[in-house]
Formats: sequence, structure tokens, C-alpha cells
Amino acid sequence: MVRTARRGGDAWSVTVAAQDAGGSVRFYSVPVVADRRGASFTVTGAPGVVAAPARATVPKSPYGVSVPDGDLSGAVKEFLAAYLCGAGEVDRYLAPGLALAPVSPAPYAALSVQQVSAVEGVAAGEGVPADGTAVHVVARVEARDDDGRWPLAYELILKARSSRWEVAAVEAGAAQGGGVR
Repeated sequence: MVRTARRGGDAWSVTVAAQDAGGSVRFYSVPVVADRRGASFTVTGAPGVVAAPARATVPKSPYGVSVPDGDLSGAVKEFLAAYLCGAGEVDRYLAPGLALAPVSPAPYAALSVQQVSAVEGVAAGEGVPADGTAVHVVARVEARDDDGRWPLAYELILKARSSRWEVAAVEAGAAQGGGVR
């Protein structure tokens, strides 16, 4: 989804981008209606091709600290492998109080971490810092299934506890800075 515009009542126009096999991108405006809660949508007519919307200025990513291979990046990789590939139990990687179900059925057979970056400088250190230390990271991964390889990004908050890193939150927003186009 690229843009939405309310047309009145529960009616919306949703602009989406679609890429064809040759790599060309086209934009379509699709008429939809939403239920009262905004939880489900129904397409009410045929889409129309529209001009591409103007590009927004992208702010500089706050994730400027490169995270080396080690405890933190390993915890991120193991959590995402459990979450996306069904490789172990997700709960093992979660901080107390966080409940998060894995994606089910597991959509990917394997993944590799391409890059982990953090906001806080402590993320670049070796080992695990004092309990309660929190870091905000973005993990760029390549997930694989029978259809190919998929670039994905996840924003996570991890906290140190008992000499290990635990996932304290999975941020709802899309990962920022340097997205693939």
C-alpha cells in the first residue's frame, strides 16, 4: 500500500504498487470499503492505473551503530529463525511479560542475517552488559522458501538479563533507512 484516501463513510481509495516480472512498477487506485472497526476490507470495483505518488523525504536512520557477530546478533538471528522458520520455541528468546506467537505456519525454510544495526553504542561491545540494559536494533535478513529469497527487516528492542539478550519488543513500524526498492 502506498497511499489511502477516505472517500466518505466507510469508502476508501487505496493506492498500491505492483511490480511485474520485468521489474516495471505501476500504481493502481483500488476502491474499498471498511467494516465499522476498520478490521476488514472489501474491494468494491475495478482498479485504475494512476501516476506514481511523489516521493517523501526519508529521514536519516537512527540505527548508526554496526553490531558485530556475537551475543546480541546471535540472539537476534536465533529469535528470527524461531519466529519465521519454526526453528525452536519463540518463548525461549522473549523477555518476561512479552507474549508473541511465531508466524504459523512457518513461511520460510531458512534465513540469514545480512546486517544488524543499533541505536545505542553499547550494542557494539562484546558480551552482555548489566541486566536491564536495552538496545534498539534493526535486523536485515534474507529469508528463503521454495519460491526464492526475500529481503526482510525487523525492528526489535532487546534487554540484557542473566547474561543473555532477550527480545523485549517487536516494533510495529516498518524498518527505516535504506529500504530495498
